Amino acid sequence: MPVPDPADPAAFVHANTAIASPPLVPEIRLHLASEITPLWQATEASLARDQLPPPYWAFAWAGGQALARHVLDHPELVLGRAVLDFGAGSGLVAIAAAKAGARVTAAEIDRFAAAAIALNAALNGVAVAIESADVIGREPALWETVLAGDMCYERPLAERLTRWLRALAAQGVTVLLGDPGRAYLPATGLEPLARYAVPTSLELEDRLTREGVVWRMAP
Repeated sequence: MPVPDPADPAAFVHANTAIASPPLVPEIRLHLASEITPLWQATEASLARDQLPPPYWAFAWAGGQALARHVLDHPELVLGRAVLDFGAGSGLVAIAAAKAGARVTAAEIDRFAAAAIALNAALNGVAVAIESADVIGREPALWETVLAGDMCYERPLAERLTRWLRALAAQGVTVLLGDPGRAYLPATGLEPLARYAVPTSLELEDRLTREGVVWRMAP
């Protein structure tokens, strides 16, 4: 297993991933972890020394796959619009939106994820701007549509994000969430748009398939 090099995130992504397509979105190729446990352990081993976050960017999570599939199948949701993919991870949802004709910004504070997004966007031949600052609370909204795939896994983040997204929806921004039943998904104010059976790995989830639901946040 290659040793992570915090000074060169792009080299780290290349060294620790293989190019593959998520099962629900075969038309998109990404740099993904082919050996889940070794990558996670390699990152954890460096965490104390280099303050690296877990490599969430190296996996195509179920909520993101559902949202990306929905955007590709319904390009009218984003065509010609300024779109933000919040917590973009691998950039899967951002790339799907770009393929559907949107002007896309991927918000991601993890520099390794930012490197993965740049590599993945180039791999798929699309343009994605990358925002490395924390955009939660930013006003006025610069985007007409905000997409968030699988972001309700941790209470503090989910609560901060939900407050901001509700404020954006009240301003007329279209807010779409992709979620496979995470613990901190808002219990109210969401309209289901679509449901997808997403193949998953037991190394990442507790089952072989999760239901990925695409939700629209009510204004």
